[in-house]
Amino acid sequence: MEEKINIAKDPSLVIEHKNQLYPIFLKLDQLETLLVGAGNVGLEKLQSLLGNSPDAKITIVAPEIKDEVAHLISKHSSCRIIQRSFRESDLENKDLVVLATKNRQLHERIKELAKQKGIIANVADTPDLCDFYLGSIVQKGSLKIAISTNGLSPTIAKRIKEAINEMIPKEMESVLQNMTTIRQRLNGSFEEKVKQLDELTKMLVSKQITLEEINKPEQKRWQKIVKINLNKSVGRKL
Repeated sequence: MEEKINIAKDPSLVIEHKNQLYPIFLKLDQLETLLVGAGNVGLEKLQSLLGNSPDAKITIVAPEIKDEVAHLISKHSSCRIIQRSFRESDLENKDLVVLATKNRQLHERIKELAKQKGIIANVADTPDLCDFYLGSIVQKGSLKIAISTNGLSPTIAKRIKEAINEMIPKEMESVLQNMTTIRQRLNGSFEEKVKQLDELTKMLVSKQITLEEINKPEQKRWQKIVKINLNKSVGRKL
């Protein structure tokens, strides 16, 4: 007998659940991470961790090590591989653990041990065992945006990542650097600086300006607006 899948045809009938996850950005180069598993899933987790934090301190424990994992680790001196099965002692002095094997019983055991030691855990493809998720991430230079669907659909998160990535102009890093310079040159209290920056950046998010207009190569509007305001802030200080 086939299982009937109920799909709401009317979006208004779908009960909206608020995502209660709290997004944070961790300094993995200052933390100790344990990754259990070095197969395809382990490689995916490792690529995500090192792709966002190249100096992350990661210990990989697994009886079998995928060649791609070993190759990736060889490029990061802050990481090391221990080729054997997991031991409880592997959790010593660790701040977080990522579980990426195909053994749920092993995951449940490690999760319980980690909980007892106050270590937060991410468990591949098992949201109910996770203390935190590794979300889809958009990065353009210093700008980083994390996306979460509360564990409901990594595929949707991936598509949203692609859409946002296309929206962000290539010159964003230059914009951010100029905005930093503007902020440093502004006078007044913190509240006054926030107000001035709010005024300076209004044009960047003006409803009258479309993303297509902002991103036109010949205009590079984001860059131009910030440069104009940078010159204004210099004149104001002088």
